[in-house]
Amino acid sequence: MRRLGWLLALLLMAAPALAQQDFAAWRAELRAEALAAGISPATFDRAFVDVAPIPRIIELDRAQPERTITFEQYRTRVVTDGRARQGRQLMEANRALLDEVAAKYGVQKRFLVALWGIETSFGGYTGGFPVIASLATLAYDGRRSADFRRELMEALAILEAGHIAPEDMNGSWAGAMGQAQFMPSTFRKFAQDHDGDGRIDIWGSKPDVFASAANYLAKVGWRDDLTWGREVRLPAGFDPAQADLAVVRRLPEWQTAGLRRADGSNLPTRDIPASVVLPDGNGGRAYVVYDNYRALLRWNRSFYFATSVGLLADRLAGG
Repeated sequence: MRRLGWLLALLLMAAPALAQQDFAAWRAELRAEALAAGISPATFDRAFVDVAPIPRIIELDRAQPERTITFEQYRTRVVTDGRARQGRQLMEANRALLDEVAAKYGVQKRFLVALWGIETSFGGYTGGFPVIASLATLAYDGRRSADFRRELMEALAILEAGHIAPEDMNGSWAGAMGQAQFMPSTFRKFAQDHDGDGRIDIWGSKPDVFASAANYLAKVGWRDDLTWGREVRLPAGFDPAQADLAVVRRLPEWQTAGLRRADGSNLPTRDIPASVVLPDGNGGRAYVVYDNYRALLRWNRSFYFATSVGLLADRLAGG
């Protein structure tokens, strides 16, 4: 038994070195794949200087906050009086630029500012993790390695194109980047060089941030003649199974079914498709939502997030 314990202790001491060797082999394989995809050796090697798996990222990936708090807790944290007040000030300060972007892409400026506010506190906090190391950690981890390996390759392509230097490419623990919190694949599909300087800078250029966000929403079906939805009162005996995005009725049909605005008045009379969502489940707040809500869910597949963006946008408009 004593010898077995000694062998176990020896193996535990060797584990970090063995893990490092495994990561080195994984990185060498990734390098070959990246070079075959057109990434230059110089870009890859600069991007991976001192990169190693970050244990904290694995911890965060295992315990995402929306699994542990209610919608009411989330909403009161992100849709605050202070954020609404700051958002209105910034919307006014950037009015000319926002009007220009809104006209070009067909997305109301209040939603662009609401997204900006909830994602990064209006650019105040864009994440402190190095994106390449974050994505490498998650790609190496194995739980969702294929998805994050693709994102890592997209991030390397962004570096290869010269949009940003590796040491400045910071973001969230999951690799979401800049003031718009775009994943690398989203950046490559939708990000825009609105200021015309030859590179896309969603970290420091507000024209690029707003245009990139607007282009994304426009491409996933945003309509600037609609809002996102509104809070409603449900009738007594409402079947919670009807609160599902798969259940689509025209707005007058929901009126006939007994739904009313939160203040008890009638729903709008527009004949548009709508669904009911209950972010906190049966007994919590209820919302009737439109196609623009589905566009917000394309941005982030979270009822908490999409509903809060809509609520903050309403606050920015004076609601």
